[in-house]
Amino acid sequence: MAFCEEICNIRGSRITLKRGGSGRKLLFLHGANGASGVRPFMEDLARDFDVLVPEHPGFGGSDEPEWLDNIHDVAYFYLDFLEQLNLRDVFLVGASLGGWLALEIAIRDASRLSRLSAVGPLGIHVPGIKRGDMFLWSPEERVRNLFHDQKLADRMLAQPPTAEQIEIEVKNSYTVARLAWEPRMFDPHLAKWLHRIKVPTQIIWGDSDRILPAAYAAEFARLIPGARVDIVGQCGHTPHNEKPQEFARLLREFCR
Repeated sequence: MAFCEEICNIRGSRITLKRGGSGRKLLFLHGANGASGVRPFMEDLARDFDVLVPEHPGFGGSDEPEWLDNIHDVAYFYLDFLEQLNLRDVFLVGASLGGWLALEIAIRDASRLSRLSAVGPLGIHVPGIKRGDMFLWSPEERVRNLFHDQKLADRMLAQPPTAEQIEIEVKNSYTVARLAWEPRMFDPHLAKWLHRIKVPTQIIWGDSDRILPAAYAAEFARLIPGARVDIVGQCGHTPHNEKPQEFARLLREFCR
């Protein structure tokens, strides 16, 4: 399924937007590694959905606006994005940092959303459950700790990045630090407001996640009324990349 790329100007900030498919609107919010390319799961979902994949402010080809200080700023930016593009009944899907962002959006205003799926979301802290710290890992460790299947990590590490890719990685890392350095990868105020999410919500987690253990899924389910939890077996932090077919199946099943 072919995707096109365009530049959107949202209240003075330009972002890149990839879009493909047709049908119900599905807005995918990427994680810390960005969304520089069209992934297999996006092409799969584009068979049934109109898939929109923006690059957040501060990532990839998007602007680095001066107003960008924290995750709340990005959440309000996407509320403007939904309004300006007049998107309604949107299936909001976010992974990792993007999952955290999706939750921050939904507690503020879910009027344009039909449902929400958060994949291994950051955003809360659960005492007693040890988390990984991506800021302390080497580049190789960051790749390896994403996956249960280390053959996938080997494949990624065997491809030396281009100069352009290195520049994007540095830009993405800088923005992630702005959003999630302190407190480390969570918003101390998010947990107390998750009950405000009024749309059907799905939490997807890899059972071998080395960044946030799958035990976090139960806490999100406790805090979000009626949330459904799907655990993906033999999978790390990115089910959408490691198990793309199962990931797409779970989303479709949730929609039905």
